[in-house]
Amino acid sequence: MLNRIIKDISNYIFVSDDPQKADAVFLPGGSHPMPPEYAAGLYREGYAKWVIPSGGVSIKRDKWPGVRSKADIYDGDYKSDCEFFTDVLLKNGVPASAIVGEDQSGHTRDNAFYSRKLIEQRGIEIKSAIIVCKAFHARRCLMLYQMAFPDTEIRVCPVCCYNITRDNWHQTEAGIDRVLGELARCGNQFAGDIKDYLRQQP
Repeated sequence: MLNRIIKDISNYIFVSDDPQKADAVFLPGGSHPMPPEYAAGLYREGYAKWVIPSGGVSIKRDKWPGVRSKADIYDGDYKSDCEFFTDVLLKNGVPASAIVGEDQSGHTRDNAFYSRKLIEQRGIEIKSAIIVCKAFHARRCLMLYQMAFPDTEIRVCPVCCYNITRDNWHQTEAGIDRVLGELARCGNQFAGDIKDYLRQQP
């Protein structure tokens, strides 16, 4: 029974698609270099015209926490997720002209909706997009970005961070806390949205 539950949770949380050519790559905020490194690779391979990093300082913190890995390579005095991600992108071959950064958001919902506001201000049309995020963050990112961009075809191409994967998350306390925390937020953070949608129905 427990194995079935673990499998069902894994299938729900760990969304993963093969990359396809799109208008943009979305990068929800974070302090690991792996997502922007992978996004830079997608850009260099011609998968997208734009890369859109997002994130200020998490509402859980009073300042940016610092680079989680490869601090010897990415050694700037970063003040936000967006500033850090932008430096990673530049150092991995993405030109500044292709980067549209959003540095005010403090959580994932704002990553999505602030990015929407920014690209509308720039007059950029995004009909298709790829989200590059932490693997255990994939479902919630997809839900929030799809809400912000309801007419955009979105795929999720995640990367492994904190050594937490769909195959091993249930084997450590840290993995269990991360994944079940995401599962809870996927319910709690969307209850109001779903109820609002219900009220709007005839």
